[in-house]
Amino acid sequence: MAEFEKEVSVLVQRVVRDISNAFKKNPNIDEIGIIPCPEPRYNRSPIVLVETKLGLESWCVKFLLPSLHRKLLLYRQRKNYLDREALVDVTVTLLLLNPDFTTAWNIRKELLQCGVLNPEKDLYLGKLALTRFPKSPETWIHRRWVLLQILQQCYAQKDCRKEQGEGYLCHTEATGSSQNLCTHQARLLHQEMAVCSEAAGRYPSNYNAWSHRIWVLQHIAKDNVEVFLDELSSMRLWVSMHVSDHSGFHYRQFLLKALVTELCKAPESTATATLRQQGITTSGERAHLKDTRPAFGLEESCKEWQPGVVTVPRLFDLEVDFCSELIHSYPGHETLWCHRRQVVFLWYQWRREHPNFPGNTNEDDALHFCGISKDNGQACSSTETSVNGLPCGGDAMEVDGLPDPQDATLVKRGLLMSCSLALHAEHSYVSSLLDNCCNLEQRRFALAYKKWLGSIILQ
Repeated sequence: MAEFEKEVSVLVQRVVRDISNAFKKNPNIDEIGIIPCPEPRYNRSPIVLVETKLGLESWCVKFLLPSLHRKLLLYRQRKNYLDREALVDVTVTLLLLNPDFTTAWNIRKELLQCGVLNPEKDLYLGKLALTRFPKSPETWIHRRWVLLQILQQCYAQKDCRKEQGEGYLCHTEATGSSQNLCTHQARLLHQEMAVCSEAAGRYPSNYNAWSHRIWVLQHIAKDNVEVFLDELSSMRLWVSMHVSDHSGFHYRQFLLKALVTELCKAPESTATATLRQQGITTSGERAHLKDTRPAFGLEESCKEWQPGVVTVPRLFDLEVDFCSELIHSYPGHETLWCHRRQVVFLWYQWRREHPNFPGNTNEDDALHFCGISKDNGQACSSTETSVNGLPCGGDAMEVDGLPDPQDATLVKRGLLMSCSLALHAEHSYVSSLLDNCCNLEQRRFALAYKKWLGSIILQ
């Protein structure tokens, strides 16, 4: 028994050393994995390094995990001594195999605070662990802690340089225009967005990854409208490829809420200047989206962000149009109908809370979202559809409180039509879809959505 334990200890030390040497040999390893191998076939190391991929033969995992767990716990109880270099190597190996071992992350926190570890290296380790365990909650929690340490250092450097009179600013204060991120923050933001996208692609509805993405925007981008618009645009392609992923669409709802809040904060005098500066800065992503959309059955549209027209009504207008395209291209997906419900409800709430917001002066956007034709003032969907047995085309005014859609005064003033009229236009859209719907799931979701619309109108 003692001899077997000695052999296991030698094996563990060898594997830990080989993994450390693999990272020294190739510091650009971007993925780890377990190679199915029930027993050792050759008298060689179980570590396999091919280009930027690191593999570990499965037969040795049953020896590594218990031994490394015990070693760290004994160190924590001060019953076993490990120098700092050994701690770094042991925690790397253990966390690549089991990233939810909190004690190992806590030890690395202490090493980072002592200056033994570089925060960037810890982010890199977490990124590798997420390639095999994309939903690991402890990894995401530790990642946020490391990011906070980096941000605190950035702010401390900024304050120090301000005191020295060098005029250095990491970001300007939000005064209606978007903030400018310093180079380090912008790089962190880009890096975290990439990590979150990769983890979300590896595990469907990865709540932890999307929650981390939201956290990053709230703490790094903060109130940067330009970054939020950029995210809203770049995520169109991702959600088009993952139409059943609730978490991805929930992220779009977060972006809409944040943008509406920020656009409503800006005074009327500064809102126009801010909106003219918006537009999407990543033209490459926008061009890539335009080239790829036909592959998913989506019609090419000119409804991209244009400078000077990013108003709250237009945000909702474009999101509803995008949702309609997805519903028609991918029938029978409940996620799309849930997202449409949330977008319409967000618009409904915003319109009731801001009836006279200055951004509501774009006539075309307002009429389009309400389902009204600028030429004749009629509902665009259909003049023969019905709601609960009542006509909703030319006789749309049978609902109490609805203004006359042919009221020339409202059209000339460019005011957004009432909430009830827009919800009524949604009724027309659903009724028109049901008239030509052959998919049973699509019909079921459309009927549920229509019933929900009826409950909103009656409020």
